[in-house]
Amino acid sequence: MKNDVLRLFFALGCPPELAEGIATWRSSLHLPGRPVATANLHLTLAFLGQQPRARVAQMQDLASEVRATAFDLHLDRLGRQRNGLLYLAPSHTPEALLELVEQLYSNLSSAAIQLDSRPFRAHLSLLRHCPTQAIDANPSFDWPVSRFSLFASEQNARGSHYRQLHTWPLLRDEQEGSFTAE
Repeated sequence: MKNDVLRLFFALGCPPELAEGIATWRSSLHLPGRPVATANLHLTLAFLGQQPRARVAQMQDLASEVRATAFDLHLDRLGRQRNGLLYLAPSHTPEALLELVEQLYSNLSSAAIQLDSRPFRAHLSLLRHCPTQAIDANPSFDWPVSRFSLFASEQNARGSHYRQLHTWPLLRDEQEGSFTAE
């Protein structure tokens, strides 16, 4: 039954104000393609694909075991994949982001959850089916990352919508021990 499965992924949800700024900047590039909805802007940490709805609680438990620190992400590079995906990325991926991904992958793998075998590459998708890249674009977006989330990708008449299922705060440098999920 279709309602028994969800298409899931862990991600950093882009804060609304930052997402609006990125969307405005993207529009100023005047590039063809299908824009990712402003409300859907995110940076994927781990794509889980189709999962039984009953497994959501297990995913939440695995994520609640992650003890990673908050960090600042500077998106300053515009790139384009061969398939036409235009994206923003950091020139230098913060070590704390890599540690967060490593902990998530480790926890998910220990629960026998199949993950993509490609190496993690931090990026925020901007446009799909973009045939070209802006040559003179100079992105510069600062993102203070303080939480990560589990999302479900849902289809509706307007396309994809990413629904946040659960969020976990990241530790500040001065924090130790446990924290509560929101």
